[in-house]
Amino acid sequence: MPVIKIEMWKGRTHEQKKKLVEKVTSATVESIGCPPEAVQIIINEVDKENWGLAGQLASEKAPGK
Repeated sequence: MPVIKIEMWKGRTHEQKKKLVEKVTSATVESIGCPPEAVQIIINEVDKENWGLAGQLASEKAPGK
């Protein structure tokens, strides 16, 4: 059974996460031929102050850079 872990910044809505889970499940089923019931997805939401990106904290990085 595939277990898929998604790390992303906090701030997405319930509906956005629901759509993400649906699409990732669908892509997994299509790619490896497992039943949808076998797909597990774990979403870990991280504060930008706890995420490093290009040598800076994401919370301090200018938008779009």
